[in-house]
Amino acid sequence: MASKLVQLPEVERLSPACIRILGGNPGKFTLQGTNTYLVGTGPKRLLVDTGEGKPSWIAAIKRTVEEEKASISSVLITHWHGDHTGGVVQLTDNWPDIKVYKNDPEPGQLEIVDGQTFTVKGASLTAIHTPGHTVDHMVLVLAEEDALFTGDNVLGQGTAVFEDLGVYMDSLEKMMGLFKGRAYPGHGPVISDGPGKIAEYIQHRKQREEQVVQTLRTENPAGGYAWTPMELVKVIYSDVPVDLHPAAAAGVLQILQKLQREGKVSVDGEKWTLTGRSVL
Repeated sequence: MASKLVQLPEVERLSPACIRILGGNPGKFTLQGTNTYLVGTGPKRLLVDTGEGKPSWIAAIKRTVEEEKASISSVLITHWHGDHTGGVVQLTDNWPDIKVYKNDPEPGQLEIVDGQTFTVKGASLTAIHTPGHTVDHMVLVLAEEDALFTGDNVLGQGTAVFEDLGVYMDSLEKMMGLFKGRAYPGHGPVISDGPGKIAEYIQHRKQREEQVVQTLRTENPAGGYAWTPMELVKVIYSDVPVDLHPAAAAGVLQILQKLQREGKVSVDGEKWTLTGRSVL
């Protein structure tokens, strides 16, 4: 997958009010690395997410802030995952007065409330609770650009993982109506048509759900009409490398659980079947 990724510079100005600093942690799930964003145009800036706290990242942050003749007043965390929170310690070591905001905050952090707005010169960010990827997940609307910091609900390349598919789909629908411009994702390049990408995500998830239902309607090569998540993956994701099948199986399980809540499937042990499905 790494060979297919778009090359991104460590530090890049994306707009007059937004600079992306990569987290220095590229990988299979972090893509080019976690995106952190320095937001604003004046002497006080906001920082969205903190990467894992890699030495190259904090060095790039310090260098960029110095070049901008600015300081960081507040950090806004999109969600609890370590590749977004790991740099908090480095930031507070360098800027002891910095304020760290997060939904469901840890000791020493401040709460982000749904609808709360954070303002510095040149940028106003409004936090919206959009669970799905995680229960605490927040996105941030940049009013001046009609843009959205999407965290890990929407990525610049590929698709996102989630804890609860039904909740995640509701959040994607909510995000669609928040903005009309570009999306600044937690990983990957900037998305020029943010709402369009979210629409693609919604359609993709609906297609995957339909694939699961259609496969459940067919006879399992192992016999019968009951399938395990991994058996479904081997059919639906036959074009995906085998080492990614476990991650795909987790996604399929989320689809099955959503269908179960809707009364469309049932489970016996690890085997899932359509409810009331006729084999004729």
